[in-house]
Amino acid sequence: MDARALEDLAVDIAREAGALARRRRGEGVAIAATKSALADIVTEADREVELLIRDRIAQARPDDGFLGEESGAERGASGLTWVVDPIDGTVNYAYGIPHYAVSIAVVDGEPDPQRWEAVAAAVFSPAVDEMFRATAGGGAWLGDARLAVSEPSDAGALLATGFGYDPATHAGDLARLGRIMPVARDIRRAGAASLDLAYVAAGRLDGYVERGLQPWDHAAGALLVAEAGGVVTGMPGERPGRTMTIAASSSLHSRLTERVFHES
Repeated sequence: MDARALEDLAVDIAREAGALARRRRGEGVAIAATKSALADIVTEADREVELLIRDRIAQARPDDGFLGEESGAERGASGLTWVVDPIDGTVNYAYGIPHYAVSIAVVDGEPDPQRWEAVAAAVFSPAVDEMFRATAGGGAWLGDARLAVSEPSDAGALLATGFGYDPATHAGDLARLGRIMPVARDIRRAGAASLDLAYVAAGRLDGYVERGLQPWDHAAGALLVAEAGGVVTGMPGERPGRTMTIAASSSLHSRLTERVFHES
């Protein structure tokens, strides 16, 4: 298994997929359906971009598995699975906000974030033409610049978060936000988890906390953060997942974890 070759393929596919997403955005966006809630939408472009990605992977690596946001899971024979969010930040995309990404990760093992090992990743932001990439043990990069997580200044940590589509979860999300505010310089809520994680890896954000992420939301971004020297976890003793994702430098991660799970 050549991790660098997998990264190169992920980067090439992400760039092509991002170009298609941007072209479709310019032509106008059609809402195809809602998913978990009325606010949780999928566009025709999401489906078209995921189909392009799936076809490119099948052509290049027909024995690999696939786990995509729009088309579900398909096991392969190689032990590798491609975990794909074709347009992360769909609501931004639908509204014309230029903050969305194509997220592609290659993982080894069962298609379960609690059990797999990430091998390679690419997160591409088409609107600003930024490609974040990583391989396990090979570092995280933006172009030719190696990425490293940041430490908060005396002014506090610049943190990112998000909120689920189910209104029943909002009170808990806001309470959690209140618990982490004492260590925050300010809060960003940009609407694309893969880019939040990429920005933590790049030191543009100090930390990130969110409940409710799907595997395709964090698979690529978590590898970026880890390879940039950061820590990414979920519930205590677990990897990132639906119940929680926390990403930051080691010291800030400890402080955030204490506050996230201390509810008194």
